[in-house]
Amino acid sequence: MNLITFTSEDLIAPDTLVLRDRRLQHLLTVNRPEIGSLLKVGELGGMIGQGEIIALSPEQATLRIRLDTPPPPKREMVLVLALPRPKMLKRILQMVVTLGVTELVLINSFRVEKSFWQSPWLSEAAIAEQLRLGLEQAGDTVAPRVTLAPRFKPFVEDDLPTLMQGRQGWVAHPAKQANGPQGGSAETRRLSPSTKPTLLAIGPEGGFIAYEIEKLQAAGLICCDLGPRILRVETAVAVALGQLLP
Repeated sequence: MNLITFTSEDLIAPDTLVLRDRRLQHLLTVNRPEIGSLLKVGELGGMIGQGEIIALSPEQATLRIRLDTPPPPKREMVLVLALPRPKMLKRILQMVVTLGVTELVLINSFRVEKSFWQSPWLSEAAIAEQLRLGLEQAGDTVAPRVTLAPRFKPFVEDDLPTLMQGRQGWVAHPAKQANGPQGGSAETRRLSPSTKPTLLAIGPEGGFIAYEIEKLQAAGLICCDLGPRILRVETAVAVALGQLLP
């Protein structure tokens, strides 16, 4: 935990923070602070600063806080991701936070198992927990917006054009499988860092099917090839975002 995050519910006064949950256990077992120790703290959705330990016991820690630093800046990055396996989703949620993604859209795809959409890990509380863990790792207080789009065609035809406004769009797809909207070969380009707002689409294990690629290309996305090796979804996310982010 590189940042202790809190909400107004954790405050007993405007400048006094009390911890009694897993954050306290982390302090006691990992940080092992003493009275007077300074720790990095941040209000969810708000500013970052320091907290001074003024009281400490096995039951609670009390910190006097001062917030004076804005959260780290982000570049406009939308990740459109075919819903992965639930266990992988937990890791990816934390990853996109640490990499500074501003919006995550989880979509359906032909190769996404229907049972994935029934996972308890898609509950609002479960997603929020993983995003918060990512914020604590990254030292940030502003989580990406996460939306669910369980119907592929309505998303691509109705929502994606709005997301694409003012953005450069990419879809990760092997060059040898890339087809144009009319069935001919499509241009496949290499990813490169850019300061422009960007949208990146990544498919499920096995990739998007041809119909889905055609619909994404029709919406303005450009096919990009991540290399000759077959990557797991979470690896593809890390590789692609690593190439796009300056």
